[in-house]
Amino acid sequence: MDPDVGYYPPDYLHDYGAVLAAEEIVTIRQERNDRLHHPSVKPYREAVRSLQTLRAELPTPIPWDFTGDVVTIGWPHALSPIQSQQLMQILQTFCPWKKGPFNFFGITIDAEWRSDQKWARLLPHIHPLAQRRIADIGCHNGYFMCRMLPQQPSLVIGFEPVAKHFWNFQLVQTLVRHDTLAFELLGIEHIHLYPQFFDTIFCLGILYHHSDPIGLLRKLHYALAPKGELVIDCQGIPGDLPIALTPRQRYAHARGIWFLPTQSCLEHWLIRAGFTQLRCIYAAPLAPSEQRRTPWADIQSLQDFLDPNNPTLTIEGYPAPWRYYMLAYKG
Repeated sequence: MDPDVGYYPPDYLHDYGAVLAAEEIVTIRQERNDRLHHPSVKPYREAVRSLQTLRAELPTPIPWDFTGDVVTIGWPHALSPIQSQQLMQILQTFCPWKKGPFNFFGITIDAEWRSDQKWARLLPHIHPLAQRRIADIGCHNGYFMCRMLPQQPSLVIGFEPVAKHFWNFQLVQTLVRHDTLAFELLGIEHIHLYPQFFDTIFCLGILYHHSDPIGLLRKLHYALAPKGELVIDCQGIPGDLPIALTPRQRYAHARGIWFLPTQSCLEHWLIRAGFTQLRCIYAAPLAPSEQRRTPWADIQSLQDFLDPNNPTLTIEGYPAPWRYYMLAYKG
């Protein structure tokens, strides 16, 4: 892997190109690779290069364990004090860490989001992932992709257009070097380039950031193989009516929030996009214990964006966020 070029597993387009829009995927790769060399992401690129140098000094393979809540890579005391200090500086480059937790050679990263809580809610309900082709939409640094590996899927492709997150994933992949994991600088809007390809699609925390949720759900339906499973986590609002909140500008201080559905509204979106056998496996308010400020994410977080006098409201006066986890299937 050369961090000045970017890294894509060499075989998956070759192996599956006949059923993919491979030429379009390659074209977008070439266009978006420029993002990896933008001056704003130079510190992340250089951090990955430094990690590659450090890795060359270590015995291989590097052990890892993705079966627990903490994605664990390397064991404590495997590094010298100087190497441990170098690694700490590399990891701190990526602050704030938004998804986790991780542990690198005994250095624990407590990220803003307790992503392990989300995975623990999903895992008992989803179809087993063994030998399935999987998409993780908005994969960020690859935390959920790592958690999928113990089930031995045949391929996991992370879709993520943000260059910083690419380098954060490469930080992990530099140490793990697992050919099952692929990262594409693509967004959910490109999922149609994989027609009837994926057995499972995870769309976690993405849908409400887009202005055409039903159109994107139709693209997800198109990308699923027959009998494929869609796993949705969508931020929304409480209520029984099939309606969605559209914030005037910000919602819980965040820009780029378009539609926040009730559970029944989300179900109606899925039905109108062609999905069947809908099942809601979790519905509850988002808790500050799941999204919060930490030493590795020293930023304002959920607690700062709720009404201090009424936590059922955001600081703008909207209903505070709920999370809805849905399973849906392609007939």
